[in-house]
Amino acid sequence: MKKFPEFMTRPTNKVPMQQQNTPDIQGYYYTAADGSQMAFWTCMADRISKEHQHDYDEYMVCLSGEYVVTINGKETILHAGDELFIPKETLQGGRCKAGTRTIHAFGGRRIV
Repeated sequence: MKKFPEFMTRPTNKVPMQQQNTPDIQGYYYTAADGSQMAFWTCMADRISKEHQHDYDEYMVCLSGEYVVTINGKETILHAGDELFIPKETLQGGRCKAGTRTIHAFGGRRIV
C-alpha cells in the first residue's frame, strides 16, 4: 500500500498543524477509551522533526520509507517493518524522507 485507507484519514481525525512536531506532514489520530492515542503519519517531503519529550511511553512502526529517530542524541534508522519503543520523558527527534509512513501508539493523550 502507498497510503492509508480512506476511513483512517477522515478530516475529523486530522492532527491540527500546530500540534505536529514535523512541518508539512499529514497526520490522523484515534483516541482509546482510556485516553491513549494512535496516530498515522505520512511525510510528504523530506522533513525534520523537532526535539521533544512526552510524559508517556511511545511505540512506533515504520510502514514505508525511512525515518531516522534521534533518542538522547543517538540515531536509529527505521525502514519498513522496523519498530521502536520510546520510554516516557526521553528526548527525541528525527527526520523522515518523502513518502515515509509511520504508526505511533502513545500511552497518553498526544493530540488535544
